[in-house]
Amino acid sequence: MDLQRIQGYGDELYQALLNRTPVAPLTEREPEITIDDAYQIQLRMIQRRLDAGETVIGKKIGVTSKVVMDMLKVNQPDFGHLLSGMAFNEGEPVRMSTLIAPKAEAEVAFVLKRDLIGPGVTAADVLRATDCVMPCFEIVDSRIRDWKIKIQDTVADNASCGVLVLGGVRKDPRRLDLALAGMVLEKNGEIVSTSTGASVQGSPVNAVAWLANTLGRLGIALKAGDVILSGSQSPLVPVVAGDSLYCSVGGLGSTSVRFVE
Repeated sequence: MDLQRIQGYGDELYQALLNRTPVAPLTEREPEITIDDAYQIQLRMIQRRLDAGETVIGKKIGVTSKVVMDMLKVNQPDFGHLLSGMAFNEGEPVRMSTLIAPKAEAEVAFVLKRDLIGPGVTAADVLRATDCVMPCFEIVDSRIRDWKIKIQDTVADNASCGVLVLGGVRKDPRRLDLALAGMVLEKNGEIVSTSTGASVQGSPVNAVAWLANTLGRLGIALKAGDVILSGSQSPLVPVVAGDSLYCSVGGLGSTSVRFVE
């Protein structure tokens, strides 16, 4: 795809973000679009946000479960960028008016204390480089109309990232078995899913290693201080104003989020 079209689609997705108005799937308009094209569109969209004053605070991993991989007909995850304007702390309400069609995921966030530069990063390297982990929510949102996405659509749309809510509990991952740690997700007081960290690439630690190695091949490093969302351990949960979610992770702790108009 030529540079003019890449920049045009990136600008279109940025305007969709600002205006809360979704656009038609890119894959319908560009049947030959590649995943590499989509990442270039993603970078253009991110650059527009950086030019507007936001900063990069980390990365997210998406498409980590087999169900979603099968739906999108891919055999590996994708990634997107986390920006300062996306981050909420536990207790801060998320306003529905800032989103289009949000769905919540519960997962584990990593905060790095040193750089991770792939390829060649192992799970042990990830643990050594991590300062702490915490339970969190990612509120995914799609600038693509009606969530009619293929993998190229979601990649171009910054891996469908909306906002993230970081829990207040932080622990050393070396003192936990994140693969076996059970997660319970509740919506409005009712359990909607249970899982373990093994549902994410065998362990959230493995997912972070995959990300470091994938970015390393592109000449991008994960930096000390970065927040890394390791991938959803729950199904996508649609939310509306008035909803509240709570998740707990065995040995780690819990966090919650509520949604207002």
